[in-house]
Amino acid sequence: MAGRGDNSRAKTGAGVDTEPLRRAITGCVRSIAGDPQVEVAFANERPGLAGERVRLPELSKRPTAHELAVTRGLGDSMALRIACHDQKIHASMAPQGADARMIFDAVEQARVEAIGSLRMPGVASNIQSMNTEKYAKANFSTISRQEDAPIQEAVAMLVREKLTGQKPPESAGKVLDLWRSFIEDKAGADLDNLPNAINDQQNFARVIRHMLSAMEMAEDVGDDQEQGEDDESTDEDQPRSGDEDQESTEEEAGSESAPADESEASQEQMDDGEMDGAEISDDDMADEGEDDSETPGEMRRPSTPFDDFNEKVDYKIFTEEFDEEITAEELCDEAELDRLRAFLDKQLAHLQGAVGRLANRLQRRLMAQQNRSWEFDLEEGYLDPARLVRLVIDPMQPLSFKKEKDTQFRDTVVTLVIDNSGSMRGRPITVAATCADILARTLERCGVKVEILGFTTKAWKGGQSREKWLASGKPPTPGRLNDLRHIIYKSADAPWRRARRNLGLMMREGLLKENIDGEALMWAHNRLMARREQRKIMMMISDGAPVDDSTLSVNPGNYLERHLRAVIEQIETRSPVELLAIGIGHDVTRYYRRAVTIVDADELAGAMTEQLASLFEDNASGSGGGRRRRA
Repeated sequence: MAGRGDNSRAKTGAGVDTEPLRRAITGCVRSIAGDPQVEVAFANERPGLAGERVRLPELSKRPTAHELAVTRGLGDSMALRIACHDQKIHASMAPQGADARMIFDAVEQARVEAIGSLRMPGVASNIQSMNTEKYAKANFSTISRQEDAPIQEAVAMLVREKLTGQKPPESAGKVLDLWRSFIEDKAGADLDNLPNAINDQQNFARVIRHMLSAMEMAEDVGDDQEQGEDDESTDEDQPRSGDEDQESTEEEAGSESAPADESEASQEQMDDGEMDGAEISDDDMADEGEDDSETPGEMRRPSTPFDDFNEKVDYKIFTEEFDEEITAEELCDEAELDRLRAFLDKQLAHLQGAVGRLANRLQRRLMAQQNRSWEFDLEEGYLDPARLVRLVIDPMQPLSFKKEKDTQFRDTVVTLVIDNSGSMRGRPITVAATCADILARTLERCGVKVEILGFTTKAWKGGQSREKWLASGKPPTPGRLNDLRHIIYKSADAPWRRARRNLGLMMREGLLKENIDGEALMWAHNRLMARREQRKIMMMISDGAPVDDSTLSVNPGNYLERHLRAVIEQIETRSPVELLAIGIGHDVTRYYRRAVTIVDADELAGAMTEQLASLFEDNASGSGGGRRRRA
């Protein structure tokens, strides 16, 4: 593969058609993947792999040798992923924490690339070119402090070095050097064992989990736990790890079965010394059972179960003194919002058309369910001229009136809750902002009100909450230990044209920090419950599990994740709010019943429109009769 680079450059240097190059690269990808059915596309979009569909960058009219090598490297990397990677094993062995999961994913990719590099020198050269370009675009050469160096990339570089003997390219800068001593001191023995396990993904993953445990970033995994994970992964296709997997399975069973099953699940969890969402009392369910009334006062009743929710799930907040709920206009002046909005439009100008077409398709599907129809032979309403002929035949016949039926979605509100954490920085947050913008406009045309919310923290590593905790003498297990920032980009009652520029705030440097998903969901849920609309839908868009270094450093490692699961269980089983989630590169089906996971941020628009359309279509077929009776 490497030997063809110079000849290709000579041919294309004169402007020769690049189609033969595309065919050659496609053939190589299919050959390495071992599957002739693999689809390879070239486009001016971010490279990505979805199933057996490979998307590579479009070749320029006169590609250089370096450009060809980078493109081949991307193709080789994705093909090796198809050939040498088992997603079920990967998911069953993956750790829970977001940082640990990023390291686990990066090292697995390094493993499959190392397999190809050891077998084929041309592949090794192409992948080295790909990594050189990757690190150059990320400006790794300018990083001089350990806190700025991504540890997942450093671990992947070191693993690749151990497996292949190749040093990181110069464009990687000091990233590996800044972390090398820490990694080798903590997990040096495990690094030496990796070459022996390179061709066995299960054993390789076990060594990586041991490494993460030695680095105090995740729990180790034992043989018995792995067996339990494999069994439950087969049954439910929702792999988890260790004891948390057992608790989560009990929690899900309790939410779907009879109250007796709930009691059994709760008792088992209490025996383990942990509290979860299944332990909410029946008193809360009684409160929710009274929400059939259509008066505004009664519509607010279902929000009350969250009043003492934190105590029931063993979740504490050290202080709410520094939390804030704030609008985009308060965080940024008008001139800055206009500039950021223009930047957002420029970044994704090419995506506007594709998302717009999907939005139009959603609008057509929704409007098709909103076709106006009439009820006839009524005693009041509009006079029905088609029935006047009855009076000519029999003057004693009463007048006939008709009335137009209500549209399906007149009483619907949708809340989009967007993860504003640091891991969303770059393309994921820009795509999320654009999709939220266009979907809000589309749903507004269909008579559906939309609210757009974001959640993050005010500071890294705790902020003023942590300072207060330190000043108080570091009391043990303080609970949540950071300053929340909940952002209102668009309220449900604000027209889209007025709130449009607010979404540019997501492009602001320094806005995206930590993410505490459980409290964000509670906040968004309570805002929805205060609305008068009959139907309430909430969509969460996230790219990982809840992470806050300050909180997790002084509480159990699964503290935030356990709270998130309990909040989701409460909403899904005891609230009229319909909850769905979209995970960007993160398996959210482990948490949410109605969820979808996408590999690339570019797939977000299609996922959002399909999820919303299917939700509305389910409602049209299942609850339309009730709405007609109210009309």
